[in-house]
Amino acid sequence: MLFVFLSICCSVIVSVMLKLAKRYHIDVYQAVTWNYSVAILLTWLFYKPSLSGLQDAPVISYIALGVLFPSLFLIMATSVRKAGIVRTDVAQRLSLFIPIIAAFLLFGEASNTVKVIGIVLAFVAILCSIPWQKSTGRSNSIEAEKGSWIYLLIVFLGFGVIDVLLKQITKVNNVPFTTAIFIIFILAFALSFIGLIYQVATKKMRFSWPHILIGWVLGLFNFGNILFYLKAHKALAGNPSTVFSSMNIGVIVVGALIGMLIFKERLSTLNKIGLLVAVLAIVIIYFPQTLGFLHL
Repeated sequence: MLFVFLSICCSVIVSVMLKLAKRYHIDVYQAVTWNYSVAILLTWLFYKPSLSGLQDAPVISYIALGVLFPSLFLIMATSVRKAGIVRTDVAQRLSLFIPIIAAFLLFGEASNTVKVIGIVLAFVAILCSIPWQKSTGRSNSIEAEKGSWIYLLIVFLGFGVIDVLLKQITKVNNVPFTTAIFIIFILAFALSFIGLIYQVATKKMRFSWPHILIGWVLGLFNFGNILFYLKAHKALAGNPSTVFSSMNIGVIVVGALIGMLIFKERLSTLNKIGLLVAVLAIVIIYFPQTLGFLHL
């Protein structure tokens, strides 16, 4: 559970930094691009990944993740602009449905009554945490543009597929997962950097040194998020749904607390109920795995 908690903390910090980007006029694309460069460096310094023996590596999964990581940042930004923050947030949170189904259909996880109850509560918590009430703020009250459902669908599918692919690469025993994320970070950086060079060359974007520094800080926590997430899947190899559910609802709980304490965001009664249900879901999903009781 420690790895899940550390991954949650890193994930929330990344979200906070991205949320502050607009306030401080930070170019998210440049920050995201440079974040992968420091993630590559940290992986190399701390884990010295070996690039030998990759003939049996799931290359398709590596390429897919290398493309999805930076692409989803851009898709999310477009989705927020065209469909609104609330709708995009709903699509991202409900993507948990995909890896949960995959845990049982693709990864052969055994189900039991307690686990099913915990997963159902996790979905209830997610639905309750969504700001269903109509906001009067400009960013949340925009009408969805025609065709915006396409971006919402991509966000939903993209985050779900990323979770499934990350679980898949942890099951490849002949390639260390640190080597896997090293390759994925390189692919993500290469793709993002090519896009950055193109936009600078066509004068659609101005190169800025401060964005490199911000990107490096972002990369530090992004690196921790993915690394601890993969470690959690390794530690709980037989229970991927535990990691999927705990990670998702954990981010909701910690993110909500950060929102209230730092950004002074107000939660509705339904949102608060959702947080309590989320905590209950984590207890039901996780503790039976470690204490060996309540298996029905």
